[in-house]
Amino acid sequence: MGLLRPCFSRVEPWLQAGKYAAALMSQIPRRNGWTLAEQAGDRAPDRMQRLLSRAVWDAGAVIKVVRRFAVAGLDQAARLRGRCGLAVGALDETSQVKQGSCTAGVKRHYLGCAGKVANGITTVHLAYAREGTGHALIAARQWIPREQLDDPARRKLMQLPPDLAFRTKGQLAIDLISEVLADGVRLDFACGDEVYGSCTQLREYLEARGQAYVLRVPSNFYLTLAPGIRITCKDAATRLPSGDRRWEVRSAGHGSKGARWYAWAWLATASPRHYLLIRRHLASGELAFHYCFVPVGQPVSLSRLIRAAGLRWPVEEDFRTGKGCFGLDESQVRLYTAIARHTVLAMAALAICAVTAALLRRRTDTRAPAPVRPDQPPPAATGLIPLTVPEIGRLLAYPPPPGAAGHWLTWRRRHQALAAWYHQRTRLSRNVISSQVK
Repeated sequence: MGLLRPCFSRVEPWLQAGKYAAALMSQIPRRNGWTLAEQAGDRAPDRMQRLLSRAVWDAGAVIKVVRRFAVAGLDQAARLRGRCGLAVGALDETSQVKQGSCTAGVKRHYLGCAGKVANGITTVHLAYAREGTGHALIAARQWIPREQLDDPARRKLMQLPPDLAFRTKGQLAIDLISEVLADGVRLDFACGDEVYGSCTQLREYLEARGQAYVLRVPSNFYLTLAPGIRITCKDAATRLPSGDRRWEVRSAGHGSKGARWYAWAWLATASPRHYLLIRRHLASGELAFHYCFVPVGQPVSLSRLIRAAGLRWPVEEDFRTGKGCFGLDESQVRLYTAIARHTVLAMAALAICAVTAALLRRRTDTRAPAPVRPDQPPPAATGLIPLTVPEIGRLLAYPPPPGAAGHWLTWRRRHQALAAWYHQRTRLSRNVISSQVK
């Protein structure tokens, strides 16, 4: 937190921000002003509440420091591995259920966290994912409904900035990428789901700046395969029967349960820089479509596009970890500035743990080699999984004393390594059966 000192006008809010981030890392069951203050050792929640609502500090400057720290740390960890891999900016939004109508940005709309239309707020994030190394959230903008911005009384009640204008999620994604690129961050690809792939303005923005992208698009997305031939992605996929030799089974990268295997195919379009990447689930046959752009001078191959498409998932892992371990979705505040400050401090806690885990990965990963046959017997010693981001958070919040605490840390990592090995063998067996059926 020492890097953040210039962002605070006085030392007291800076120290309180450090206590706030440390409390977020703790394993308290619910994070609000009262519980965070109790965890930090304060006598009342006033200091925590003042930090978010009234203290003088620049959340925009803090997020720049967090971004530079996260990118530099993950890049350093990649260099230590000897293979830098792809650097991807993954776009996605996350939501939080909120009651009432006084919270900045609150509206009844579809919330992924609830799985239905509900009352809540939504924030668009950009995650920096370094292939095979780690990932962290490095930029965020809250989505504010137009009706709140058009109502002077509600703007004043929610303390919305005077210059804040309505932006769609796609336009917020443009703002985030502009901010990141202006900060000197280099991205091999920008990735996102259908919300962002369907945004023509976002695609045109990226192409105008020579930024490669792999964006999910819906099945009814139109593309031009050749002059005069304009069809949907779904119709283009019908030209590739499941037994066609152009389908290749490849991994989209490693998840928490091992490699993610799919069948992939790609089609050229009328534009020499655009491609359609199709992913087919091996078991269900479900299709997913990615519209790709690779500017002149950059390498293009099916393998490279698949690797980029697979690096969209880390942002969802960041959301899951950020919510479960750092209270990203537990902002018990209503004002626009307070929500932004809570989000920034949660991102800072996540970045600290993500960079630490990435730098320690080589030293703490002692797992046995992954299985290569469905009938392969388990190894005598499975080793330990590397220290994870949640485990790093626990260690920073509660350094374990010698004895039982250290024993349970080792026990968890050993049994998680064994469970992962068995899961990989099971998936290997399922893939063999699926390929035989196909």
